[in-house]
Amino acid sequence: MDDVVDVLIIGAGAAGAAVAWSLADTKMRIVCLEQGGWTDPAAYPTTGREWEARTLGDFHASPNVRGRREDYPISEDNSPIKVVNFNGVGGSTILYAAHFPRLQPSDFRVRSLDGVAEDWPVDFDTLAPFFAENDRMMGVSGLRGDPLSPPGDPVLPPLPLGRSGARLGAAMNRLGWHWWPSDTTVATADYEGRARCINLGLCVSGCAQGAKASTDITYWPAARRAGVELRTHCRVSRIETNDAGMATGVTYFDAAGVEHFQRAEVVVVACNGVGTPRLLLNSASARHPHGLANRSGQVGRNLMFHPCANVYGYVDQRLDANHAPPLSLWSKQFYETDPSRGFLRGYMMQFIRGTGPVSEAVQMSAKAMLPWGEPHHDAFRAHNGRRIGLNALCEDLPEPHNRVTLDPTLTDSNGIPAPKIDYTMSENSERMMDHAVAKAREVLTEAGATDICVNAPFVYGGWHLLGTARMGTNPETSVVNEWGRAHDVKNLFIVDGSIFVTSGGVNPTSTIQALALYIADQMKRRLANLFD
Repeated sequence: MDDVVDVLIIGAGAAGAAVAWSLADTKMRIVCLEQGGWTDPAAYPTTGREWEARTLGDFHASPNVRGRREDYPISEDNSPIKVVNFNGVGGSTILYAAHFPRLQPSDFRVRSLDGVAEDWPVDFDTLAPFFAENDRMMGVSGLRGDPLSPPGDPVLPPLPLGRSGARLGAAMNRLGWHWWPSDTTVATADYEGRARCINLGLCVSGCAQGAKASTDITYWPAARRAGVELRTHCRVSRIETNDAGMATGVTYFDAAGVEHFQRAEVVVVACNGVGTPRLLLNSASARHPHGLANRSGQVGRNLMFHPCANVYGYVDQRLDANHAPPLSLWSKQFYETDPSRGFLRGYMMQFIRGTGPVSEAVQMSAKAMLPWGEPHHDAFRAHNGRRIGLNALCEDLPEPHNRVTLDPTLTDSNGIPAPKIDYTMSENSERMMDHAVAKAREVLTEAGATDICVNAPFVYGGWHLLGTARMGTNPETSVVNEWGRAHDVKNLFIVDGSIFVTSGGVNPTSTIQALALYIADQMKRRLANLFD
């Protein structure tokens, strides 16, 4: 393309969609390039009987397993946690579990409170109006008044607790622990053209009904009506710059593998905490020999995953299994730092209802709980539909050796170097996870569960890709400034989870989108002197 656009956004997921919608009211010419395509709701696994098998194949959470044309391979042998994402319009909101907590106010002040990591250059109060705006756009369901969560105003009622939620809530009442109905983006009532959830199946295989808010059905229709152009199957390989150090546009491959150059006045990167450093590192030039916007050497460093402990057991009654959204309630009993526990920061427990019969059989087999022969069916019947469990999301502290680089040999189908992951859990994270597993066993036992199983860390738990291009006021120690503009390239902005300074201990999508809306607002306020 020889024409120049005002704003070029790379990535159509949670952040890219939000920033596109917000900037659209400027009436600038805005184009978004997305390496994947639109996902047809009629093709989601839950529209067919083989839906569970497909979550182990073409709808697996890992791009390395899924291997769709839109995916790129990830070199991750040096990580106990594997990257999971989805490439397409809507990004990982297509397959996410729709859990929608916000970062806590303390998460922005980790250095001040605990003497580790760094404080964010923004705080919770700065982002509060953007959290609220995002809640309206995504249609958040929840219950006001949680004493351990920041103030919020969900636009829809909370999900029903169901049998499993009621049982777990009663157990935590007996233990004296905090719990509260989860904030989610599952519609509990008709909202903005989305019908309420009718429990077609687990949210993590895509919502064919559209009750779960993925950005292909929330932000993108509004952004496109406002004039934003969205081009699919366009894989960006490089951000190009001129001798003055400004971005001039991007080189990308179309669906046929033909290379194009799209000129732009402003480039916005929204490729997640793995895809963004990959693109910046691959955009190295004579002026930027170590990668674009990488004068600090921080591009790709400080990768944070949220190590996840998956713990579950079985009770003596039929529960909700896969007949409801997977998440019902959370506990922040162990979220803030308590020095007596032997680690800094903390974790959130998010309670999960169960799984489908095929997944149950596969996982029981993996845990040697499903014998062959005469007792096979009896063992399965004794467990199927009776699972109760939780995921403990442990806060990952930023460490420079946890990083994304470019693999020297592995490439995608267009010849672009694949990202290489080097990640190890810190001693602090390991102690936190041990504590989480012990507390998970305690609450599940209190709820009457037996045959308790533990996956820690959960291998395919790398949903939360954070920290590899962090915000900060010091160009020597950060990649973007306090309103998302790269220190080194004044018309380059980053809006995804890579700009997180710390990870907190909650699912990050709500905060990622609030940050994207905040950065878009800052851009609009500064249009007259955006590059000063």
